[in-house]
Amino acid sequence: MYQYIHADCFQYLPGLEDNSIAAIITDPPYGVKEYTPGEIEKKQNGSGGIWRIPQCFDGHKRQPVPRFSVINDDAKERKNVLDFFAKFAGLAYRVLAPGGHLFIASTPLLSDIVSLAMRQADFERRGEIIRTVCTLRGGDRPKGAEKEFEDTSVIPRGLWEPWGLYRKPLAEKTVAENLRVWNTGALRREQSHLPFSDIIESGKTPMNEREIVNHPSLKPQKFMRKLVYAALPVGKGTILDPFAGSGATLAAAEYFSYASIGIEINDDFYAAGTVAIPQLAALYSHGLFAV
Repeated sequence: MYQYIHADCFQYLPGLEDNSIAAIITDPPYGVKEYTPGEIEKKQNGSGGIWRIPQCFDGHKRQPVPRFSVINDDAKERKNVLDFFAKFAGLAYRVLAPGGHLFIASTPLLSDIVSLAMRQADFERRGEIIRTVCTLRGGDRPKGAEKEFEDTSVIPRGLWEPWGLYRKPLAEKTVAENLRVWNTGALRREQSHLPFSDIIESGKTPMNEREIVNHPSLKPQKFMRKLVYAALPVGKGTILDPFAGSGATLAAAEYFSYASIGIEINDDFYAAGTVAIPQLAALYSHGLFAV
C-alpha cells in the first residue's frame, strides 16, 4: 500500500496532482545543520562535526547524538529557516485536499518560525500535538563553569516534542459536507467516546524498533500509528511523508493498510527504510496501536 521514493521532495512534489493527498505527516530535517549531507558523513565517519561522538564505556558503544544547535538572533539564519519552510508549505498546500491535515514535527526553539511559514501559505493552525518524551535537549550547566554555577541550567531540559497541526481550508460549506466530498476536514477518534487528544504519552523509541533501523530521529510506532489513524477521518485517502527518513510514517500507514507515499533524499536512510518499513509495520499485531 506504500510507495517509497528516493528523491528530493522539493523536486518530486511539483509532479503530484493538486488536491491528491489526504494528509501529510512528517519530521523535517530541522537540524538544518545536523542533517546536512556533510554533517551526516562526519557522524558516520566518527569525525565529530556538529554531532557528539560518545566514547565507549561500560562495554557499550553509545550512539552519536546531535548538539541541537540553536538558530540564534542572526537574521540570515532565521530567514533561511523561514524560506525553507515557506517553500515546503507552498508545495504541501497545493497537493493536500481541502480539509486535509498536516502534522509536522518541530522543536520549541523553531516552532514559531515554522508556524509563520505555514500561516503565510494560508494553512489554518489547528493546535499543537505534544509528544511527551525525555529528549537530550537542554538541562546543561554553563559550559566551562559547571562547578561555579552548578545550580543553574542554560535551557530547560526537554521533556516534550511539539508537532504543529495545520489544516488546508475546507472547500465545502461545512465539515460534514467536506467529509462527504473529500474524506477530509476532521480527525478520527480512536473510539467513539474518545476524541483525538493533543497530548500523547510516547516515551523513547523502543530498542526492538531501533534494532530494525538505525536512524537518529526514529519515532516510535506507538506514536506514529496514533497520528496516522487520526489523519484519515473516514479511513480513506493517501498519506504523504515528504521527509520519510527510514519510513516510520509509511510503516504506520501500512499497519492500517492505508495508502501512503514517502520521499527520502538520503541514500543510506532510503536503503535502510526499504528493509525496515515492512518489519516495523509487522510489529505489535495484537492490538489497534502499538503498546
